[in-house]
Amino acid sequence: MLHLRVITPADRTSAVVELLTGNEGVTNLVVMAGAARRPAGDLVLFDVAREAANGVIDCLKDLGLEQEGSIAIEHVDLSVSRVADEAEAAVPGAPDDAVVWEDLSRQVSGDCRITWAFLAFLTIATHLAAIGVLLPSLILIVGAMVLGPEFGAVAAVSFGLLRGDREMIGSALRALAIGFGVAIAITTLSALAAHWLDWIPSLARHDEVDFIVKPDRWSFIVALLAGAAGVLSVTAGKSSALVGVFISVTTVPAAGYAALAIALGQWGDVIGSVGQLGINIAGMVISGTLVLFLQRFFWARHGLRVAAPTPGRRHGSSV
Repeated sequence: MLHLRVITPADRTSAVVELLTGNEGVTNLVVMAGAARRPAGDLVLFDVAREAANGVIDCLKDLGLEQEGSIAIEHVDLSVSRVADEAEAAVPGAPDDAVVWEDLSRQVSGDCRITWAFLAFLTIATHLAAIGVLLPSLILIVGAMVLGPEFGAVAAVSFGLLRGDREMIGSALRALAIGFGVAIAITTLSALAAHWLDWIPSLARHDEVDFIVKPDRWSFIVALLAGAAGVLSVTAGKSSALVGVFISVTTVPAAGYAALAIALGQWGDVIGSVGQLGINIAGMVISGTLVLFLQRFFWARHGLRVAAPTPGRRHGSSV
């Protein structure tokens, strides 16, 4: 279930209540006339099943509450309520399969911002991957893969392609390019310093990590599967599944290997690592976009239809 807190102008409250009382996925409806102060208006509280959330939110936006009021959405971790269970059972589909598009939009928009935390996590992860390549240590490489924050930006590219949002696509690609650029550059400087101290006499090939610089058809297939699983885990809120996605793809290890190869002038390995990085990102974007398209297609045809408020009652008396 989701909990929504809506502030509505008084002349639109009756239309909001009509919308909500006519939706079988809505329950625990509370109306407090004149309770809101900034913005001024009536306060409407209710719970809605995830499967019905998109239609309800769209209708609330059609009433202008996004601009002249407020719509806040919270996840309900536990609801001990018979009426809530009935509301969830009354709507088609399963909660884990439902995509709340406004929630996804907010999440991926935040993930494609270039922040100090994003750069720091990616740089630390790239350093760990580089050390894992040198030792070699698969444990360190896996740890670096889990630590890397890049999948959020990859998911943002997929979501931007689904919506045709060039600004989001540009922001996400810029975050990936700058993030990996900064991480590789700083790791390269660290590798140069270690090489000067004779800590890294050479970069020897090891069977345990040789796959990083040898992209092939399996690299692309794994990226496709990981991208699909990653988007499903984000839309369903399954963080445990997302960890498995991080471990599946070699984006961060490829960046760490590339940094070492640049520092030591092994340009063949640089090309292989960068190729692996590009193949992984491209595969995840392709499959992620396809999964989002299928989810939108499914819910547009088989999801709950939400009736818009009666036009004549849109500006009725307040409740």
